[in-house]
Amino acid sequence: MEKLVEKACHNPAILFQIAERGYVREGYHADLVLVDLNQQTTVKKEDLLYQCGWSPFEGTTFDATVEKTWVNGSMVYDQGKIMETNAAKRLQFNR
Repeated sequence: MEKLVEKACHNPAILFQIAERGYVREGYHADLVLVDLNQQTTVKKEDLLYQCGWSPFEGTTFDATVEKTWVNGSMVYDQGKIMETNAAKRLQFNR
């Protein structure tokens, strides 16, 4: 799990020099995902939230499921439902 967080969160923030992202730290933007590691999920076309309407993962079963997602401290996804919010903020770069 630590390696996943490092590769998916820390390293992109470092590589692209994104300010106040990639870590859970005071003063940083709270971009978080709550995952249930004990519940399998199968990707189904009717559950896709993509605008394109398809995924290369259709039919794939994963050993975990995303329960909730926060962007900039605001919950934007809760157990299959997208929340109405204006949580998006422009990224700032330290370049």
